[in-house]
Amino acid sequence: MDDQNKNLLLATALSFLVILGWYFFFPPPEEAPQPATQVTETTPTPGDTSAPAAAPSAGAATGEVDAAAAEPEAVEDTPRLTINTPRVEGSISLTGGRIDDLRLKDYRETLDDDSPIVTLLSPAGQANAYYALYGWAPGTGLGIEDVPTANTRWQAEEGATLTPETPVTLTWDNGNGLTFSREIAIDEDYMFSITQSVTNTSGDTVALAPYGTLARHGEPSNLENFFVLHEGVVGMADGELAEIDYDDMTDFDPDPRDGSRAQVTPVTENGWIGFTGHYWMSTLIPAPGDAFRAIAKYDERRDIYQTDVVLPTVTLAAGESTAASTQLFAGAKEWATIREYERGGIAGFLDSIDWGWFFFFTKPIFAVLHWLNAAIGNMGVAIIALTFLLKILVFPLAYKSYASMARMKELQPEMEKLRERAGDDRQKMQKEMMELYKREKVNPAAGCLPILIQIPIFFSLYKVIFVTLELRHSAFFGPFQDLSAPDPTSLYNLFGLLPWGAPTPDSILALVFIGILPILLGVSMWVQQKLNPAPTDETQAMIFAWMPWVFMFMLGGFASGLVVYWITNNVITFTQQYLIMRSHGYTPDVFGNIRSSFKRKDKAEKAEKK
Repeated sequence: MDDQNKNLLLATALSFLVILGWYFFFPPPEEAPQPATQVTETTPTPGDTSAPAAAPSAGAATGEVDAAAAEPEAVEDTPRLTINTPRVEGSISLTGGRIDDLRLKDYRETLDDDSPIVTLLSPAGQANAYYALYGWAPGTGLGIEDVPTANTRWQAEEGATLTPETPVTLTWDNGNGLTFSREIAIDEDYMFSITQSVTNTSGDTVALAPYGTLARHGEPSNLENFFVLHEGVVGMADGELAEIDYDDMTDFDPDPRDGSRAQVTPVTENGWIGFTGHYWMSTLIPAPGDAFRAIAKYDERRDIYQTDVVLPTVTLAAGESTAASTQLFAGAKEWATIREYERGGIAGFLDSIDWGWFFFFTKPIFAVLHWLNAAIGNMGVAIIALTFLLKILVFPLAYKSYASMARMKELQPEMEKLRERAGDDRQKMQKEMMELYKREKVNPAAGCLPILIQIPIFFSLYKVIFVTLELRHSAFFGPFQDLSAPDPTSLYNLFGLLPWGAPTPDSILALVFIGILPILLGVSMWVQQKLNPAPTDETQAMIFAWMPWVFMFMLGGFASGLVVYWITNNVITFTQQYLIMRSHGYTPDVFGNIRSSFKRKDKAEKAEKK
């Protein structure tokens, strides 16, 4: 085998290894398991012993005061305030004043019309309890019984409902001269505003620190554990983005006082912290410019993951009052909505979306895709339009590459003569070929430029299609109603003609019985190859012949939106190469090359039989 064949085999093997590695580390996402029953209760189960997270220790958080955390109690029943806005519904528990029941009206669990809407927050006592809790950590002159805890019964106006037009106010008097108030407001989207205030009429000077907490009981049951996706704590501290997986929280240094594991980050001006999933997020946001401490914490005794924001301790003399305002984002990770919040003063909030390593490509690519989708009204067509724009953007480099490839073909007779003259003298052959390239002003490496450019664009677009909420359940046409999921059609049932269903995406059969889009991908790659005659070398010809079909099966389980991009890219590339080759005096004989490939195959089969 000559060096050219060795290099080709090596390059092909490396290409397949890259794709196999990508498929191993970034497999197509499995469908999230659906719970057997949908929980619709808005109160904890009677007799349940699960407990809400305790208040953070002010001493651990601020280093200024120290007090024991409140020991929570199980609550069998509690009055609630209704939450009802155009986009969310739920309730607030008056026990602890917890925001612990929230559902997103605009999003369903599946594509079925009767599918339940997405549940984001759930009360303690239910599976995967997840809620927000606010309060004051006691300092000098106060005990845990003097401040509101997770079990405090707040008072509110009877029949009060939280809407964008009507905030609600909770009050509690500790009976020892401190009166606490909590006003909760919400906007038209997903942002709560919480103002905590306290008035001291005790006659003594007291110290206390306002805090906010997000608590999750156990890891979420629908964790996707997908390498390309971050799920867990996400936070911003003075411009530094932090992403912490759930399993990493269990490795934090233990607190000798209570055995919990915590990581404390001081924030001087701007920041936020919370939990993020694939499409949904809850985030604690102090007022811009306020200093605070961001805490990520895991309590292994109760298996509770927790994030806290603790503001500086306030010293309150007799007769004085103080207030602290924070925000809580609890909703869908919509790019446009989060961008507006960032423009409103929440620094770096758009980075709560997991843009990945190629963020410098991913962010602008998605911004253009979002604009195209808004203008066109169809995400699949928007992906096709984006592909055209990307090809226009890189066309100058592509033109040079294809022109160089055309010139290389013109030089093939000269190169054959050089090989004959050089014989086995490789050094002489290389020297004369370099002189030929220099004399004819041809760059043999120019053909690699489009491929090198395509790699980060492909990875970035994959990230955009998989991570961003806007692709979830976005329709193209016909059976393609979710461009973030693999092609739902299948050879297994002849694309719906046979009376049985296609294999589920997590089935091994789904990797074999691929759909319409992967087949079109393989065909488009195969036709693109036919711009050039098959290599004269049998080994090279065999590798090139198999490559489109191998890629077809490898990429068959990827998101259908990505396959749409690749098909479009192949069609545009074919057209560009064809026209550029013709402009340089070389007209590709596509149909002739197709006929030749079949003749070569028949000839090879006959030779094998002999």
